[in-house]
Amino acid sequence: MSNNSKVEEMEDELNNGQTTDSTELNEENRGMDQNDGQEETVSVEDQLRKDLAQEKDKFLRLFAEFENFKKRTSKERMDLFKTAGQEVMVALLPVMDDFDRALKELAKSEDKEMFTGVELISNKFKETLKNKGLEEVEAKPGDAFDADVHDAITQIPAPDKKLKGKIIDVVEKGFKLGDRIIRHPKVVVGN
Repeated sequence: MSNNSKVEEMEDELNNGQTTDSTELNEENRGMDQNDGQEETVSVEDQLRKDLAQEKDKFLRLFAEFENFKKRTSKERMDLFKTAGQEVMVALLPVMDDFDRALKELAKSEDKEMFTGVELISNKFKETLKNKGLEEVEAKPGDAFDADVHDAITQIPAPDKKLKGKIIDVVEKGFKLGDRIIRHPKVVVGN
């Protein structure tokens, strides 16, 4: 063999080796490119799933918040309807007290017709307020004093040991409208 042919063979081997190596490198690179594409696809899909889960969570929270808002406003509206006339009722309570005082004084007089007339007006007035939701808070002498319900205007020494911490006298009646007390009964408590 001549030197030229050996040189040519060596060049051919180098070229074939490079071709084989470059072919193998190209295939590996293609495989990596495909894997990168799959990883990008998977990561994009995962990202979209995460975004979707976040949006669903936001939606559910917003929906729950809206439902709570509806319930709260509905309850507030019902409470408003129940106590719509509270200011008017509070303004009329002194008139009711005046009727009670007038009836006590008229009972002492001898004019029974006037007493009956005022009593009828008083009963009609009380019945009208009762129909609108006004109720008297029960407080009578001998009942236990409850600071949440009663308003103690004074304390006096109890005439009997059994009346300690109990109501001795009711100075002013208390009233409630629905479940809310609009005027606490004013009482004298024994100590």
